[in-house]
Amino acid sequence: MSDPLVLIPARLAATRLPNKPLADIAGEPMIVHVWRRAIEAGIGPVVVATDAPEIAAAVEAVGGVAVMTRADHPSGSDRLAEALEIVDPEGHHDVVVNVQGDLPTIDPRAIGAAVTPLADRAVDIATLCAVITRDEEATDPNVVKLVGVPAGPERLRALYFTRARAPWGEGALYHHIGLYAYRRTALVRFMTLPPGHLETREKLEQLRALEAGMRIDAIIVDDLPLGVDTPHDLERARALMGVRRLN
Repeated sequence: MSDPLVLIPARLAATRLPNKPLADIAGEPMIVHVWRRAIEAGIGPVVVATDAPEIAAAVEAVGGVAVMTRADHPSGSDRLAEALEIVDPEGHHDVVVNVQGDLPTIDPRAIGAAVTPLADRAVDIATLCAVITRDEEATDPNVVKLVGVPAGPERLRALYFTRARAPWGEGALYHHIGLYAYRRTALVRFMTLPPGHLETREKLEQLRALEAGMRIDAIIVDDLPLGVDTPHDLERARALMGVRRLN
């Protein structure tokens, strides 16, 4: 784990919130806020991977780097793999961090924390989670839950991901945060795998890795970033970012 590269996939074709990456938040496009948080993490170069010239232009206008990728990718992981070959075809970066382009409030420290489980050679992919504190989230199928066992201080080994409330019984439930740090070799392997049975059923791509026997560990963080998927989410993000600017 010596040389991470941060990639931010972003596209305009969101159905619930059209042109989402370009949505204005506190005077800047959302994708620029995400790019800034990734730069502030300070773990390696940051590149936005997109299929839209408008997104590339917004990032480049603030001094960022963007690469154009194909428009027909079925998933963010496919876009990630193409961008990696464009940016680093010689394989200098051995860790690839995938930051979702709809997390404008992500804590830069959380991005940095995501790579730490990869210091353990047994771990293929690292991610983040946070304790669920609102009862309605426990049963909300839009909130993905991570089911895992302790693997170290503030760290879980993921055994399953689900949209259902799980596990049963007393104890914490964990909200999975869709930010991933891959060993480059693990990402290459992941991209060769066919869709998994449980992945198809739950509609959760990370289950493909677990079904194939790959190990995913998660760092538990205190700050749950706001994922912007709907107009309501966007208004919440604008309110949050506006307060931060005032402070």
